[in-house]
Amino acid sequence: MQKIKQRHNTIAPPCDGVLEAIGSTPLIHLRRYLESSDAQLYAKLESCNPGGSAKDRPARAMIEHAIVSGQLDENSTIIESTSGNMGIGLAQACNYYGLPLICVVDPNAQPQNIAIMEAYGAIIERVTEPLYGDFLKARLTRVQELLQQIPHSFWPNQYANLQNPLAHEMGTVQEVDAALHGEIDYLFVATSSVGTARGCQEFFRKQGRNTKVIAVDAAGSKLFGGPGGKRRIPGMGSGNIPPLAAEQDFHQVIRVTDLDCVTGCRRMVKYESILAGGSAGGVLEAVRSMIPELRTKVCAAILHDSGTRYLDTIYSDEWVEQELGCSPEELQIRIEQPSHAARPSSPRKPFYIKAPILEHASV
Repeated sequence: MQKIKQRHNTIAPPCDGVLEAIGSTPLIHLRRYLESSDAQLYAKLESCNPGGSAKDRPARAMIEHAIVSGQLDENSTIIESTSGNMGIGLAQACNYYGLPLICVVDPNAQPQNIAIMEAYGAIIERVTEPLYGDFLKARLTRVQELLQQIPHSFWPNQYANLQNPLAHEMGTVQEVDAALHGEIDYLFVATSSVGTARGCQEFFRKQGRNTKVIAVDAAGSKLFGGPGGKRRIPGMGSGNIPPLAAEQDFHQVIRVTDLDCVTGCRRMVKYESILAGGSAGGVLEAVRSMIPELRTKVCAAILHDSGTRYLDTIYSDEWVEQELGCSPEELQIRIEQPSHAARPSSPRKPFYIKAPILEHASV
């Protein structure tokens, strides 16, 4: 049995309101996930934010910046397109400041996430049909319609708002860097609005660091030149290229499948007793696919949310078999596959995004 360590935690001062509790999330040394001592792997548990995800950071930043800059006042209504976590983060921040919020969601949004938004007081606006085959386009079109209909309405626009990456540049990655004393060779980040990855990239660039940022994207996403396709796990990938992705030059892009995400989540529970969210599983499997290149390296992975919001999908054998065609027996084989035998779902390559394509994206 592993020797038990005694840890003496310092006591943090009281927070002045729940939003002040955002950030300073734990960084965990994962000693078992890779089954290898060749690489050091650390995981940033963003599920420990009060709203349950990394999106708490930009949600607070966008709302508070809009208040300070005069874009929002007590008569404003906030409207945002969201698939889940950003909606929850905004609902928490808007409720705290007494501001009404309308979240435009589509059928892929988790029922539990919608229930949490509603518990915070958000109004849910649903789109039921994709536009030109894409639900994000349908959500954004509905946002524009609501902005025209509702006086004093405000769109934070997580896809283009620079407060999104700035929140991660000044918070998430800075915390990781400080905890590891600046010794990070690789940082793995899931991409959707690209806010987190962009913020991390900016931090390392300004610090003059050589840390390699690995963008983890979903198979079926159009973010990095992909053909697009069906994606069942929210929080990673996009049907369009958001403005925040423009001019971003990541070291590598790794695409992961829905089944990779499930495998990573289940493996995380088995080996580390951490219940991770969907995109986190994909990020962890991306790390595992690069084992030969990571020998002697220090790696960090940002895990955006908790698996508690995926109990009916990723952690349900019935759902995995029905939706992904993988039996419990086959899934167990994938989970227990040795790390040195793990393979990436698609080729890795450097990628440079030249220009934004997403419509209705100005701020």
